[in-house]
Amino acid sequence: MPDDASPAPQSAPKSAPAAKFGEGFVMDAWYVAALSPDLKAGKMEHRELLAEPVLLGRTKAGIAYAIRDICPHRAAALSAGKVRTEADGGESIECPYHGWRFGTDGACTAIPSLTADSDLDISKVRVRRYPVVEQQGLVWIWMSSDARFDGEPPEAPPVIPGVVGGKPKLVDALDYDIHIDHAVLGLIDPAHGPYVHQQWWWRTTASQHEKKKRFAPSEAGFTMVRHEPSKNSKAYAILGGEPLTEITFRLPGLRWEHVTVGKKQVLALSAMTPINAGKTRMNQIMWSDHWAFTALYPIIRIAARAFLRQDGYIVGVQSQGLQSNPPLMWVGDADQQARWYQQCKREWQASRAEGRAFVNPVKDTVLRWRT
Repeated sequence: MPDDASPAPQSAPKSAPAAKFGEGFVMDAWYVAALSPDLKAGKMEHRELLAEPVLLGRTKAGIAYAIRDICPHRAAALSAGKVRTEADGGESIECPYHGWRFGTDGACTAIPSLTADSDLDISKVRVRRYPVVEQQGLVWIWMSSDARFDGEPPEAPPVIPGVVGGKPKLVDALDYDIHIDHAVLGLIDPAHGPYVHQQWWWRTTASQHEKKKRFAPSEAGFTMVRHEPSKNSKAYAILGGEPLTEITFRLPGLRWEHVTVGKKQVLALSAMTPINAGKTRMNQIMWSDHWAFTALYPIIRIAARAFLRQDGYIVGVQSQGLQSNPPLMWVGDADQQARWYQQCKREWQASRAEGRAFVNPVKDTVLRWRT
């Protein structure tokens, strides 16, 4: 093995043994559960998030909510039932099997089979409630490591800089048949572009140069500090002027690129949410107040969709090899972000287990690679 080659770390602090790379999830964290337009008033739908069956809904008053999508009586999916209005005006979900009803806070509001003289306190019957916050057009869900958690999370969801221009200009999603750890590495890998994303408007294998970028620790992750885009990344040319870009990664699976061209902005957010151990949803959303996203929308949309599906293709190729559970090699500065991700993930788990603040293991540094 080369001197600078590093296998994927497998160890963790003794106080909080970590799952091997490619196993487990970052818990006690906010994930993107849906985009705001996905949830319609008075409607509900089933989602699988981190291998949990979740009912996502929106009340008629417009408030998003999430509860476990399993009735505690006979395990029927509550999302297959109906939304009912209670006598106090509140809304509840009626199980399709025996009509048990649960409020949007998870508390049982009715068990129709009980007789009037029953002494059962139905308020003690509950399904799990997941804290939900809706902001910047995104529905965030707090996934606690404690299934009994019923309070408010200790921190708010992240606020992403550069959400401008009203509604998103581009929205796309793709499910990767791969664990989120491997999906994240593809998200923060700087060296695959000339091979996976070969287009005349982006770059080719013949157009490779040495890159030198400064990185700094940021909240629950790291940032490639603001800089001029690489000259061999042609897509930036349509923005005109002198664009500057900053790229941030934040646990558990968020990456955003914030581009400024004078007073105009472009924000490209990639938000990864595990569906289960073998499937990850990639949500890609772009906001901008730049004229190009109006004038050139059809072209930009086609290009963005192609870009995401090229990543999807290579993930499919990779997943075949991962079935053999091979050891991984992380080599040189091009793979330093992969190391940081694993270090951040381990520290997050340790800090949660020990009830202390997260201590970012990333240090201010300059990385060099060819792409």
